[in-house]
Amino acid sequence: MSHYADNPDAIRALVQDKQVHRDVYTSPEIFRLEMKHIFANSWVFVGHESQTPNKGDYFATSIGDQPVIQVRHTNGDINVLLNRCPHKGTKIVIDRQGNTGKFFRCPYHAWSFKTDGCLLAIPLKKGYEGTGLEETQNGKGMKAVGAVQNYRGFIFARLADEGISFEEFFGESLSSFDNMVDRSPAGKLEIMGPPLRYMHKCNWKMLVENQTDTCHPMVAHESSAGTAVKLYEELGLPADAPKPPAMEIIAPFMSPYEMFEDMGIRTWPNGHGHTGVHHSIHSNYSAIPGYFEAMCETYGEEKAKQILGENRHNTVYFPNVMIKGPIQTLRLFIPLAADKTLVESYIYRLVDAPDELTARTAMYNRMINAPTSIVGHDDLEMYERAQEGLAVDGLEWVNIQRLYEDDEDFDTEAVENGTTERQMRNQFHAWVKFMTMDMDPKAAPAREAAE
Repeated sequence: MSHYADNPDAIRALVQDKQVHRDVYTSPEIFRLEMKHIFANSWVFVGHESQTPNKGDYFATSIGDQPVIQVRHTNGDINVLLNRCPHKGTKIVIDRQGNTGKFFRCPYHAWSFKTDGCLLAIPLKKGYEGTGLEETQNGKGMKAVGAVQNYRGFIFARLADEGISFEEFFGESLSSFDNMVDRSPAGKLEIMGPPLRYMHKCNWKMLVENQTDTCHPMVAHESSAGTAVKLYEELGLPADAPKPPAMEIIAPFMSPYEMFEDMGIRTWPNGHGHTGVHHSIHSNYSAIPGYFEAMCETYGEEKAKQILGENRHNTVYFPNVMIKGPIQTLRLFIPLAADKTLVESYIYRLVDAPDELTARTAMYNRMINAPTSIVGHDDLEMYERAQEGLAVDGLEWVNIQRLYEDDEDFDTEAVENGTTERQMRNQFHAWVKFMTMDMDPKAAPAREAAE
């Protein structure tokens, strides 16, 4: 018998003010409920519009455990459809991306659908006359997700037909996306190739939490970044010698606790937040010739300085995406099982900016996020050790009380010490909210008000 399904009180009991129960990371039942509730009720990142630039272009991905297709419709809009034929359930596309022309055609029985999902044709359709097919959901065509929003080129979707609006869900947190896009003199980004992908034998939330964990870099990355810094120092180069781009990228991972404390953490409602309020590991990259001048031409000097002076570290968007505005990367943490997560790391080009910026972004992604990375595997080992360690029965709770304050209010924006674990607590506050949103009758009025 299920212990947690349709039992909001049991779900709430897993998250306390200063700790969370290990079941949130290890229970297959909790994982199934996350897919059913969190990834249906929240707004989840799907892709970028530049991945489907032409009519008929599609990109296949998933929202939680639901396979979906991002497709450019004949009117130019981008739709997100469930990747399932309404006839027998066959997946419509199995390749990652391509162009389907003006319609999708199921490879099983040749039912065809417009790129907005509407049924186009059925072979031998007279066989359905008088059966009432047109009155069923199956007879209407491929089902679209509940809602889609294109925000400055980034495509988000909510699986649920009704629920929290895009604006209420993200609120002021969208300022991080704004800053990343505004760094282009044209105010536009373009995807640069497929993502780097590799598997992690751990729960997806461990990766999300790590993005705002500022007490681990100087410890976990001592073996990689620390070694690189040591070897560079042994070269005996003058103190004012320009650092190679690779050293500019990796050396800040060994910054002392004080740097991370002073950088600050900002949290927003619904589980969003970012490190690097005042500065970050990206603050001291070398200037690229011609870039600032191009920005000034578009924005004026004052606005250009304001945009480029904002060097946020990691911005986490609940439930499972993180962006780095100053280096134009996005990481998606795709949940596959309670102890299995696929990570995809994308890079973007700043349109009308010097190519050297894209080269630095690509270098960063290879050095930090690739399966061959020397830095990312420090984290990977910690995640997998934690997943194994949570099987220990002596302690059932995970501690998240660093810089905890009584009566924390996660419905308002806050800026605090850069080593606080408030953002982790904020994420679990949102976790409970969206896990119980459609299983708890008491939550219904709040949902209706949001709609």
